[in-house]
Amino acid sequence: MLQMTRAMSPADDAPRRAAPAALLAPLLAGVLLAALPHTALGAPPAGPDPTSPAPAASAPAPPGEAPAAAESSLDTRGLDQEIQGLKKDVVDLNKDLFILEEELLFPANTQVAVFLSVDVGNFFGLDSVQLKIDQKEVINYLYTPREVEALLKGGVQRLYLGNLKVGGHELVAFFNGKGPNERAYKRGASLRFQKGVGAKYLELKIDDRQRKLQPEFEIKDWE
Repeated sequence: MLQMTRAMSPADDAPRRAAPAALLAPLLAGVLLAALPHTALGAPPAGPDPTSPAPAASAPAPPGEAPAAAESSLDTRGLDQEIQGLKKDVVDLNKDLFILEEELLFPANTQVAVFLSVDVGNFFGLDSVQLKIDQKEVINYLYTPREVEALLKGGVQRLYLGNLKVGGHELVAFFNGKGPNERAYKRGASLRFQKGVGAKYLELKIDDRQRKLQPEFEIKDWE
């Protein structure tokens, strides 16, 4: 028997070449997928490698170096303390100057001072006080409600400060205000006194007399 052979054309060989290419396509796709990074496929990023060294921590500030804000606060506090110290020095200086002025203007050998005090005040509401020394008016003082309230709480007012020569003198005081039943009330008191070499102190006192249901006015000499 004759075995007949025929030459195969390139077109006949195409299915044979296509079969191996079709088998290799899945293998090539798997290799490509394995080669791509995980982030490209949407996978979460991998955590830090435990074998890699930890990042170095920032070095702390030197112990002697303070933040700028703290230094500013300390400077402000120190400035406030200096201002308070200066205020106290000014107050003390003014007080010393006031005392020196009084000693120069009203020396002890000629000084006379008149004080005023009020006790209770149920029967008299003080409005004003007029002082005369040796028939000469030296002061006419009008009181505010706050001043009257301070007197009723036990305050003592230095009403007058002046100079008198050594010898005999007379003080006359007139008190104006409202008496019982809110009626206008005016009373006077007088005192003859001797001015010595030292300072002289006198006190005007307004007291309530419960038995008489009326105020009483007197002048006391602080000898």
